[in-house]
Amino acid sequence: MILLDGPYVSDFLKDTIEEFEIQVVETEFAKNALLNKKVKFIPELEAIEQIRKKPDSKLYTNSENSISWVEQNLSFSHFPENIRFFKNKIAFRELLKPIFPDFFFQKVDFDKIDDFDISNCQFPFILKPAVGFFSIGVYRIDSAEEWTETVKNIKAEIHQTRNDYPLEVVNASELIIEQVIEGNEYAFDCYFDANGEPVVFGILHHVFTSGKDVSDRIYSSSKEIILSLKPKIEVFLNEIGKLTGLKNFPLHIEIRVGDDGIVRPIEINPLRFGGWCTTADLTWFAFGFNPYIYFLSGKKPNWDEILKDKDNFIYSLILLDNNSGIPADEIDSFNYEKILSDFQNPLHLRKVDYTKFPIFGFLFAETNKNDVKELQTILHSDLKNYINKK
Repeated sequence: MILLDGPYVSDFLKDTIEEFEIQVVETEFAKNALLNKKVKFIPELEAIEQIRKKPDSKLYTNSENSISWVEQNLSFSHFPENIRFFKNKIAFRELLKPIFPDFFFQKVDFDKIDDFDISNCQFPFILKPAVGFFSIGVYRIDSAEEWTETVKNIKAEIHQTRNDYPLEVVNASELIIEQVIEGNEYAFDCYFDANGEPVVFGILHHVFTSGKDVSDRIYSSSKEIILSLKPKIEVFLNEIGKLTGLKNFPLHIEIRVGDDGIVRPIEINPLRFGGWCTTADLTWFAFGFNPYIYFLSGKKPNWDEILKDKDNFIYSLILLDNNSGIPADEIDSFNYEKILSDFQNPLHLRKVDYTKFPIFGFLFAETNKNDVKELQTILHSDLKNYINKK
């Protein structure tokens, strides 16, 4: 069963729903999103009763905006508790104390942030909303001198985005200070099957311009990344499974892997894969299998077979966020054709209304690993060369 919500449903997910006749909860959003599709809708009350009668039912949602529906309608089920394990980052760190007992974190009330005493904090640290999404309000602070300016910036950013996402998705009434986790950052989709065993989908390296960078411009995957990290990630997931007892449950997870090889989680996002239908769709375009169907049917990818012809390629998810400094109301258009021409093998481009969200779209690309100049260029780009001003 799939529960759809805004802000975005990809054409690939819509086509998957139609082709495989997947049950979709018949919300107003879902009916509007799937117009002109032949869909096997299930009325909301029937969906609720189905989960009541079959507690092990599988539920996938494309968006954390649907968390409120789950909490309001499925309070009798395991879903709200499983969501709370992860969505609130303070509760999440409390959950992980048995695995990482020395990890430093501290709660900060947003209304009291101006008076917060940072003298007992360990630098560097990360400041971010306890409930957040899409790197909104995430800041790295390396010294006490940076605190005042960072507080000013996070207050402005949270105020600007309050109308974009519900409180279940971005809620800055509480912030969390936590120690910086060193190492290379990765993101991946996975699920726990009916037996509580973890199944790992594509693993992506989150590439940054510097240690201060917290943006989401590029995530890249390759045969080498997947085969080298999958065993370590499975060990980590088994530890999460012991703490939570998850079954038939999808997750999108961000981690760092240090020089010691230990997997340390940044955050775990419940009941979905990557936001805006990104990482799961990229898995299809890059590796040829459908994570939505694999989860709902309990299938596991045969990575040895999938990767046998992938030695020379890097597959990237590129977020075309508006980091130009040019306000949306001063932009006439974005040159999507030009950006496509700047890549060796663009696999898929999806456009986003930049007047509603601070992004122009997403690009999936295949790059020869011996010629990655295009990835370095877009990583450091402010995108001004693609923007036509009014």
